[in-house]
Amino acid sequence: MVTIRNDEISNIIRERIEQYNREVKIVNTGTVLQVGDGIARIHGLDEVMAGELVEFEEVLEKQRANYSIPVSEAYLGRVVNARLNLLMVEVKFRLQFQLIESATRYYFASFVYEPLQIGLIAIDSMIPIGRGQRELIIGDACTGKIAVATHTILNQQGQNERGDRIHYCDSQTADSLLHYNTLLLIQSSAEYFMYRERHTLIIYDDLSKQAQAYRQMSLLLRRSPGREAYPGDVFYLHSRLLERAAKLSSSLGEGSMTAFTNS
Repeated sequence: MVTIRNDEISNIIRERIEQYNREVKIVNTGTVLQVGDGIARIHGLDEVMAGELVEFEEVLEKQRANYSIPVSEAYLGRVVNARLNLLMVEVKFRLQFQLIESATRYYFASFVYEPLQIGLIAIDSMIPIGRGQRELIIGDACTGKIAVATHTILNQQGQNERGDRIHYCDSQTADSLLHYNTLLLIQSSAEYFMYRERHTLIIYDDLSKQAQAYRQMSLLLRRSPGREAYPGDVFYLHSRLLERAAKLSSSLGEGSMTAFTNS
């Protein structure tokens, strides 16, 4: 016959009480209702913000971190795809930079006073362009807008800069989300070098491609369409993109990011 010892039972209960963890963890979760065309419809996640990361497992959980991209000096002189993966080379990244960022605050920016040499006498003499400026190249078809942009890139070599270029390639068969994020990826990587006291130059050949990708995303998200089915905030999309170009003050190293766009 098994005898029950009260002291052993009390010791076991006492140990369980001492080892009991009363920590309460509050997690904001959600449930995936539908996935298709690169869009996930989710129920829950009341406290998640735009551009915030979420983790897909059995339940959807917010990560309390914004969408960031890997950045490194290894990008210079390389070919990068839309997912910011280096082609034909393997590099381990340690730093991260936020993808969606607000424009440079006015108290961090400086006056545009340092010239950016285009290399064409007609432009450099009559329409001087400074580092940190946002410039629109406008003209009819077949008037040499791309030639001006290409000449500007080639002329930066030997201008007291390294002259390294980063080539971003994007597939035409990629989904709308990658097309939408491509310009944001380029802007964020250039902003990283700007805060590293570098002078960067971005040339947007055609912003309408991103607008079309954003229109497709908005239609899949069932947002209210406007003229030609574009959402109402499509103009804010491009202004937010271009306003990140600036000339930093001396306290931040006087780096700059110049943005050209063709029309």
